[in-house]
Amino acid sequence: MSEIKVTWVQGGQFVGVDSTKHSVVLSTGSDGTGVKPSDMLLIALAACSAVDVVNILEKKRQALTDLDIRVEGQQDADPPWAFRKIHVTYTLRGKALTEKAVQQAIELSEEKYCSVAATLRSVAEITHSFEIVEEDN
Repeated sequence: MSEIKVTWVQGGQFVGVDSTKHSVVLSTGSDGTGVKPSDMLLIALAACSAVDVVNILEKKRQALTDLDIRVEGQQDADPPWAFRKIHVTYTLRGKALTEKAVQQAIELSEEKYCSVAATLRSVAEITHSFEIVEEDN
């Protein structure tokens, strides 16, 4: 079981501490001092999938050298502003990465291994796309 803690600092600023004692500054977003909680959810999705994709591609002996993930989320217009559509864009850099291996790694992450995707999938449509950038030498 994971347990986290969020402590109010002042105004709209909070500090979250995860189960391994790492911290992150959170805020309402209007004062610019921390990450908005709703954005943190998208960051969590990207990070969860990134860990999986890197691990899976390593097991497939793919020469991945860089991975960037951008997530766009569409929220309801009214409170509680739930996410309904989320699109994840993966940009992978490496030498001789195959589309098949990359597609399989992403699908395994999103459909089998990523707990964040599994949780969000019940309320939001999650789609993805990817781009492979061939690295010279």
